[in-house]
Amino acid sequence: MTVHEELREPLVSAARAAIGDDLRSLVSFTPDDYEQLYLRSDLDSGADVRRFVEYERLWFGAAGEYGPSELGDYAFTVRAFTDGYVVRVVEADRGAFATTDRMPIAQFSEVATAMRGVLREN
Repeated sequence: MTVHEELREPLVSAARAAIGDDLRSLVSFTPDDYEQLYLRSDLDSGADVRRFVEYERLWFGAAGEYGPSELGDYAFTVRAFTDGYVVRVVEADRGAFATTDRMPIAQFSEVATAMRGVLREN
């Protein structure tokens, strides 16, 4: 079983619990590999996931790059698009990102915390 297969159930459950029906997709990634763990049934499975993964991989070291800050520790990243968002978390040598429909900004903290918890535990 790959790291992605081990993460599928707990990551999808955590993201669905935090985001609900606004969850569009969920991807687990490492520096060398990735897997789309979830894709909502009304979406096209031909989307270019690799392009998003390649960009998100660039930021594996970003959390440490901020160093001590008056803002506290780095927690997660949200990218806003016209029709939705990407929320990404990284924990050591693995990460995950979820794409969502438009939703209240407060929900991002909840989903990031849930996803990070799964990455730490598994």
